[in-house]
Amino acid sequence: MSHHDERTFVMAKPDAVQRGLVGDIITRLEDRGLKLVGAKFMQIDEELAHEHYAEHEDKPFFDGLVEFITSGPVMAMVWEGADATRQVRQMMGATDPAEAAPGTIRGDYGLDLGQNIIHGSDHEDPGSNEREIDLFFDEEELVDYERADEPWVYEDVDE
Repeated sequence: MSHHDERTFVMAKPDAVQRGLVGDIITRLEDRGLKLVGAKFMQIDEELAHEHYAEHEDKPFFDGLVEFITSGPVMAMVWEGADATRQVRQMMGATDPAEAAPGTIRGDYGLDLGQNIIHGSDHEDPGSNEREIDLFFDEEELVDYERADEPWVYEDVDE
């Protein structure tokens, strides 16, 4: 991993999988210049869902979150790039798709808060990206490589 890169966790939720949007989500992130370093198509069980949403455990919507995220397969991914966590959050748009700007993933594909297509690590919660990556991936499942277009994405790639 080069000095300008950060890894972040992204998940295409069950609604994205059911609606056939996983490819579009991957394409948008790749088009931006982010690099896919890990991916796993999986069914989240209740235990993992509880760990993933632990900070919401006392909130009234917790059971609904767990029920939804375990309702079908997801695509769990790790993306790498400069300021990746914040970049992905901007591309995702507001948590409530009704508030998300057109051009964002939620703004283009979502209408309902409960079915909001995508999860990404919180850039305002330091360490959430590493915590979430560790929940879903072992280190050997992540691939360290250089994309051929990196000199065209980052101006200091040869330093």
